[in-house]
Amino acid sequence: MMRLISATPSPYARKVRIALAEKAIPFELLTEVPWNSDTSLPQYNPLEKLPVLILEDGSTVYESSYILEWLERKYPTPALMPRDDDGWLAARKCLVLADGICDAFVLVFFERRRPEAHQSAPWVARQMRKIDGGLAEMARLVGDREHAFANRFTLADVGFGAVLGYFDVRFPELDWRGRHPNLERYFDALSQRQSFRDTVPYPQTIRDGVV
Repeated sequence: MMRLISATPSPYARKVRIALAEKAIPFELLTEVPWNSDTSLPQYNPLEKLPVLILEDGSTVYESSYILEWLERKYPTPALMPRDDDGWLAARKCLVLADGICDAFVLVFFERRRPEAHQSAPWVARQMRKIDGGLAEMARLVGDREHAFANRFTLADVGFGAVLGYFDVRFPELDWRGRHPNLERYFDALSQRQSFRDTVPYPQTIRDGVV
């Protein structure tokens, strides 16, 4: 059986957990805090980032976007990506947008863990512009539809849903629901899927100093 190294709040790991569930692929979940000194990540990913999918032969697949593509190639049914080029590219664009929003917030999260005197307000402001702009674009792309596009569930919805769920855990003061009511309706509908219900994120404590 495959194993997945994950962290409970991570939107990157959550995307993979949702994809595995949607494809009904059995796996063992290994939960870690990747920032702590006792993490096992260096054994499995030279970049020391999660998620990491450990295959039955001991080899590994890492980086969430690549894992999702690997799963789609190796386990094509049910398909979570469109088969036509235009559809695939549209879904991939959504995933890039979702990851970009998450990347910007991770930078804000760790900047705010630095002593206040050493924090850079311009740096935080720059990342917040990316987050705000990314959410506005996400809202525009979703519109009033149930899914990100194509009128069916795809990895684009997995990416968008993971972002919005992450903010509820790590950045609850961000009023994305008030700013984008259509995203609230969209996310509430996504959250009823069993794969989303089974992967609701929650915080972990980072024990070791990383900034």
